[in-house]
Amino acid sequence: MSPAPRRRAGPSSRRPPVVIVGMGRLGGALALALQAKRWPVRVHSRTDAGRQRAEALGLKPATPADLKRARVVLLCVPDASVPPVAQALSTTLPRTAALVHTAGALSLDALGPARGGRSRGSFHPLCAVSSPRDSLAGSTVAVSTRSPALRDVLRRIAVDAGMRIIEVPEAHRAAYHAGAVLSAGGLVALADAAVSALGAAGIRPEDALAALLPLMQSAIRGLESRGLAGGLTGPIVRGDAGVVAAHLEALPAEVAPLYRLLSRRALRLAGDRLEPAARTALERLLTPSG
Repeated sequence: MSPAPRRRAGPSSRRPPVVIVGMGRLGGALALALQAKRWPVRVHSRTDAGRQRAEALGLKPATPADLKRARVVLLCVPDASVPPVAQALSTTLPRTAALVHTAGALSLDALGPARGGRSRGSFHPLCAVSSPRDSLAGSTVAVSTRSPALRDVLRRIAVDAGMRIIEVPEAHRAAYHAGAVLSAGGLVALADAAVSALGAAGIRPEDALAALLPLMQSAIRGLESRGLAGGLTGPIVRGDAGVVAAHLEALPAEVAPLYRLLSRRALRLAGDRLEPAARTALERLLTPSG
């Protein structure tokens, strides 16, 4: 007698029930991404406005029965709200429901103590989401959990949303999040400094930003195609100390220290592409006096 054929895992086992708490931009984007891949996803909002936004997007609200069936509960709420929301949900959710926050800076302890068998995790998309209809595809998500089973589910969520995955050790979360902030908010602050520099040349802020944005975008394209060192351009990598000296003389007082700091970083990045004499001249210029 031949053995019975093995049953293939059905959609419910491959895609366990998910409840997303919070109907902001990220909550909506995640819910739409999962719904498009036929995940059993529901949205739990504490406000009428949130429920109306979910309905307008065609998302299904979470009923009390959905909360009891949930296997993963994603908290897409402000960082300060994670501990109280997690505590409130812990009293109503079954122990089989994992709690997962989407905050880059918070540790797993923000979800409450690890007890009672409940899995905890974090799922932080490295994406500036400005609308619930924004696609997350192509972005990276940082995942952290001590549960192998939850890690597997979070990885499947990421794959179905079209996201790349990195894992962040809990002990180094602050360094990870600082890097993320530098690449987003830090980039905006850098653009503001560049606009200020053009302002010293008499260029209006709106004209300066319109001129600089395509330049910044071309630099990012260079990063994508040639990497950090290969994408470096400008007077530092050319070893042009005369141009750098002129820049430092012309820049507003509050921008010059930032220029020096970033140029020293660029000098290290340039590596052995510079002649020793050019490197020495640049190092002398970029070392703060006094």
